[in-house]
Amino acid sequence: MKLVRYGQKGSEKPGLLDGDGNLRDLSHEFSDFGAESMTSQALQAIKDLDIKDLPMVDGKPRLGVPLTGIGKLVCIGLNYSDHAKELGADTPTEPVIFMKATSSLTGPFDDIRLPRDSTRTDWEVELAVVIGDAASYVSEDDAINHVAGFSTFIDLSERDYQNKRGGQWTKGKSCDTFGPLGPWIVTRDEILDPQRLSLWLEVDGRRKQYGNTELMIFGVSQIVSYVSQFMTLHPGDVIATGTPPGVGAGMDPPEYLRAGNRIDAGVDGLGNQSHFVVGA
Repeated sequence: MKLVRYGQKGSEKPGLLDGDGNLRDLSHEFSDFGAESMTSQALQAIKDLDIKDLPMVDGKPRLGVPLTGIGKLVCIGLNYSDHAKELGADTPTEPVIFMKATSSLTGPFDDIRLPRDSTRTDWEVELAVVIGDAASYVSEDDAINHVAGFSTFIDLSERDYQNKRGGQWTKGKSCDTFGPLGPWIVTRDEILDPQRLSLWLEVDGRRKQYGNTELMIFGVSQIVSYVSQFMTLHPGDVIATGTPPGVGAGMDPPEYLRAGNRIDAGVDGLGNQSHFVVGA
């Protein structure tokens, strides 16, 4: 299933895409897609619906963040060796974990707003993992059973805030609109192998990033298991799994986003995003 939330910001309704790509309304069945909607029991209830009986949505409404009430937005840094190399960092021997404020989340086609005085805002396309059933101290073999689905994510980063303002990554990662998620959540059963997905990002139509999740240092099951050793992952929590090479900070000379740029990005089978960059 491809689960979406559509409508004006703050008034989104739950929906899904049918086999023909039509948007179907679910608001008569569910008030919204919240964290509790990601459990295996809740997803089964959605699967049991007769999709053809759901009303179709006319036009092309705005798509919002495909899940509300996300409790944690956990990120894995330097998870592609070529990305670590381009930033002059050592290849990690364990997953590098940092947190991104959930207030950074924004829709898959919303504007990205540069923070005040930003000079080094960078791009990073990533595979996002959405947790279904709670995970605490889970094994790698069992970890995938705690995943509800996957989505496309862009981890925007203000590099000066990240690297020159006290050494904490979170402050450079958490600005408003710095976490576009969507356009939808694709349930786990539709992704045969999360370690065989291409991902890409373009700025103003020029390809900047291209990679494949098979090149991750730590795969999805390793990441979910590892993070669960340090914190309980609850339904609806999101893990961003790292970015391939091609970020602006790794270029010679470096390139960063400016007002007026357009960003397009996508992950195989998970849909594409498109954003205009605007000033503060």
